[in-house]
Amino acid sequence: MKFLDEAKIYIKSGDGGDGCVSFRREKFIEFGGPDGGDGGRGGDITFVCVENLNTLIDFRYRQHFKAGRGTHGMGRNRSGPKGNSLTIKVPVGTQILDEDKGSVIADLSEAGQTFIAARGGDGGRGNARFKTSTNQAPRRYDAGWPGEDMWFWLRLKLIADAGLIGLPNAGKSTFLAAVTKAHPKIGNYPFTTLHPNLGVVRRGSDEFVLADIPGLIEGASEGAGLGTRFLGHVERCRVLLHLVDATDEDVAANYATVRGEIAAYGHGLEDKTQILALNKCDALIDEDIEDKRQQLAEASGQKVHVISAVSSAGVDPVIWELFELIGMSDGIDEPDEQPHDQPWEVHK
Repeated sequence: MKFLDEAKIYIKSGDGGDGCVSFRREKFIEFGGPDGGDGGRGGDITFVCVENLNTLIDFRYRQHFKAGRGTHGMGRNRSGPKGNSLTIKVPVGTQILDEDKGSVIADLSEAGQTFIAARGGDGGRGNARFKTSTNQAPRRYDAGWPGEDMWFWLRLKLIADAGLIGLPNAGKSTFLAAVTKAHPKIGNYPFTTLHPNLGVVRRGSDEFVLADIPGLIEGASEGAGLGTRFLGHVERCRVLLHLVDATDEDVAANYATVRGEIAAYGHGLEDKTQILALNKCDALIDEDIEDKRQQLAEASGQKVHVISAVSSAGVDPVIWELFELIGMSDGIDEPDEQPHDQPWEVHK
């Protein structure tokens, strides 16, 4: 299934049915009278948040949604039936924005949430409603009220507990594949990941959702590369895991590049709790690893994990810390500092 996180759609609720002009004509009834019924109400359009969707691809093939019109009123004081309402299913984490993308109208972040986007028009009154002592045979009726119509933008922000950030080719997809059952595309060239991927990390009876987004490059906030479009998918994350490629020459500059683009994006991402990890350390000797770890620690001012997503060395302590920061570590035992007895896995 192709990933799509933005779509523009047109919706129109149902028009109300017209009222009816009718008079009684029945045998043995000496005096007739008005008996025109009211028109039915138009159908509503409602968005509902469901769990089994993770993309907006369905809205690429259908952009127009219309609810049913109310039926006109009928004689014998029969009101017209209400028009059929329309329910539009969207993934968890969908935001509904106005046509100009200027404001968020609704944020559906939990399964089962609903939002009535357009209410159907009221039905018109039939002539029986207008009968008075001085107007015994009214021929007046009301037309049904029109429904609401508008354009909406749908924007999907994936719901994840932790998010992976870093430059292209930093090993984010490899890390996701190593700790979850996800199967993201992996390659030895930049921008292998073209859309966000989700995976579930399980340890014991506990689990959390990990999101991998396409890599950021310098100038991403101005549209370079894939830009910062996909950063919205980690806005809801409670913690970020920043991976830095240990095989690059200047790991401190790479760290600063990503942090600069996140700060330029804003929306509170720069203030989120961050875990920093030096990845691909299986490709370096111990002296080079320690030198780059110190460079990264001085540039960031925080603890640096030394890991290899390919061999899974040093990964367990990172996963345990993610569980702890997310607040789901009650049933998980903390791993040893050196689970594979490799000297570069010691976190200083």
